[in-house]
Amino acid sequence: MTRVSVFSSPLLLGFDHIERVLDRVNKTAAEGYPPYNIEQTGEHRLRITLAVAGFAEEDLNVTVEDNQLVIRGRQQEDSSNRVYLHRGIAARQFTRSFVLAEGIEVRGAEVINGLLHVDLERPVPQPKVTQIEIKNEAKKKPSPKTIDLDHRK
Repeated sequence: MTRVSVFSSPLLLGFDHIERVLDRVNKTAAEGYPPYNIEQTGEHRLRITLAVAGFAEEDLNVTVEDNQLVIRGRQQEDSSNRVYLHRGIAARQFTRSFVLAEGIEVRGAEVINGLLHVDLERPVPQPKVTQIEIKNEAKKKPSPKTIDLDHRK
């Protein structure tokens, strides 16, 4: 069965990348670990907070890959000979992705009390008007030369 795209209208030129972004969002929406919050910390600022208890700073990796914020956690192997009677604290690796709108910048990340905070900022877009030159091919063509064939004078 063929899927009909919302962006298939000939009036929506160049919006095919939005469809790819929406597909990426659908794939990452099912992820449940680690839990996270997204809060607005200012008019143009956001903060993503992930619960990463048990992860040290060196166990975490925050990158931006093709307009996608990717946060990975991988704990070092526990080489001690611990014997757990109950292990309820998750110690598994994770990858959590967030699709970023065009222009959003990651300002920094820090771990405080088992929470990873990633600060984002959306710069205020400046209105931009560009004048497009209209070319006229008829004006570019050289005018035909006239040759006087009448040699009688």
